[in-house]
Amino acid sequence: MMVSIVVAIAENNAIGKDNELLWYLPTDLKHFKTITKGHTVIMGRKTFDSIGKPLPHRRNIVITRSGDLKIEGAEVVNTIDEALALCAGEEEVFIVGGAEIYKLAMEKTDRIYLTTVHQSYEADAYFPGINHNLWKETASERHEPDEVNSVAFTFSTLERV
Repeated sequence: MMVSIVVAIAENNAIGKDNELLWYLPTDLKHFKTITKGHTVIMGRKTFDSIGKPLPHRRNIVITRSGDLKIEGAEVVNTIDEALALCAGEEEVFIVGGAEIYKLAMEKTDRIYLTTVHQSYEADAYFPGINHNLWKETASERHEPDEVNSVAFTFSTLERV
């Protein structure tokens, strides 16, 4: 099973503030949907709360410390290992946030679908640093600001070396 992280980060590794995204990039949201549709997405409870509902056309697994939380349309577990165990036999599963879940998943991750937003932001949630000795960039596609995306960004795919 391939474990992949999907994340959009600012140049200073910022990913969110007050449980919300820091930018609105329709092209990145479409990219996220294309990558994850038809697959399992694993997220923390705060990320689930910020989305507000299970992501459609995907199996949703939510990790929480709360032992009795029930979420309609999602499976609820207490650890990253429990979440991954539920996915045994799947070709690729996606870790979609937030900061704490990314940190826990990093050593178990084989691929990172990274969107780098070419700006820095004030935040209270950050993506853990990427050790570039452990990762090789296999794809990169830069996008300049346009009528729907207000800031430049780059899609990259990183594979564990």
